[in-house]
Amino acid sequence: MPSGTAEPSHVLAIPAFRRLFAAQVVALVGTGLLTVALALLAYDLAGDAAGAVLGTALAIKMIAYVTVAPVASALVDRLPTKGVLIAADAVRAGAALMLPFVDQVWQIYVLIFVLQAASATFTPAFQAVIPSIVPSEYQYTRALTLSRLAYDLESLLSPLLAAALLTVVSFHSLFVGTAVGFVISAAMVMRTVLPTHIAPERADTFASRATKGVHAFFANPVLRGLLALNVVVASATALVVVNTVIYVRDLFGGSNSAVAIALGIYGAGSMAVALCIPRVLLAISDRRVMLLGAFVSVVGTASAAVVSITGGVWGWLALGTVWFVLGAGTSMISTPSARILRRESTDLNRKSIYTAQFSLSHAAFLITYPVAGWVGAHASQFTAAVTLAVLATLAALSAAHMWSRPHVAAHFASDEVTNASAETRAAHQPRPRGGT
Repeated sequence: MPSGTAEPSHVLAIPAFRRLFAAQVVALVGTGLLTVALALLAYDLAGDAAGAVLGTALAIKMIAYVTVAPVASALVDRLPTKGVLIAADAVRAGAALMLPFVDQVWQIYVLIFVLQAASATFTPAFQAVIPSIVPSEYQYTRALTLSRLAYDLESLLSPLLAAALLTVVSFHSLFVGTAVGFVISAAMVMRTVLPTHIAPERADTFASRATKGVHAFFANPVLRGLLALNVVVASATALVVVNTVIYVRDLFGGSNSAVAIALGIYGAGSMAVALCIPRVLLAISDRRVMLLGAFVSVVGTASAAVVSITGGVWGWLALGTVWFVLGAGTSMISTPSARILRRESTDLNRKSIYTAQFSLSHAAFLITYPVAGWVGAHASQFTAAVTLAVLATLAALSAAHMWSRPHVAAHFASDEVTNASAETRAAHQPRPRGGT
């Protein structure tokens, strides 16, 4: 931001961010409709085997995220970010429009891979450009809060929107809604003025460009600590995503509505933290907040084991409490994590750093999803929760150890000075009336 220019009082007052955030929201709505429509399409084609189809589709999604993201990032490294984002949205819209016409299960798998490969190209590029258009640390934290809220609200509202639409149209029409969301997203990106693309100075090989971000993660102790915290988030999230339906329906004899309520409570915990994060990070360093989030997530995951053997009214109260705690704990890690990525990257390597985070964080789910599902199914929910709690504990201890080294502690100490300076600046700026 040019010297002498007053900083906007709210991050949404920045035109470029406002348009990109709108693009993110409409794309998320489209993705939410896709989730519902895909479940109904799988049941239409596979009947009782729909669960297996959806499980395979979820695995394909994660594999695309892990494998395609670094390759795609290397392929488009020298291309303008705006063109990459628009092209990825176009591919996603095209794949969504083809889904209503499939009549074989394998066709679902192919189209889902194409769509998620495009998402693996879009999302890291989108996340990496935000720091360039929101230069203030305080405003960037608010941008992260809005992004977190968008994800949580999408998980709550998209199923309701889908249910309303299904009263007047067939589920095939939901795919059209998905495509429309991606088209609107592309249009919003097209209208956004983005910073000039900075191409790499050296003629790196394709292999080095594809692995640059991963190498940076393992060479940097701060990013290695973040990598360990990704495992904590994946452990807690997998427990909720995979096994909520088992806790509610099988262990407590609840209804489908109760499943939705339980997932909503988890989202409420995440949103509650996201709303508080901007002001909390003015006084407390990212390191302390994220390690506290790891502790909360570990306690919540371990407590889920107790919930699995608790019945009656107390069981329901315990489930709601633990799910809220898990949502809060994972949000305490996930929301500030992009601040770490921003601080540990430069304009030249930022896209590769964000891509590596996207890929490696989803790689953790390739471990925790099967643990949550298979251990829960073949042993017990108690065993699955304990196993995930042990995994989360080891990861949290690893992160705390890596971030306790002298040079890393000094790094975070300088961040606390930065946060204090941000607090001083923010105290002299007008506060928006509408909250975060």
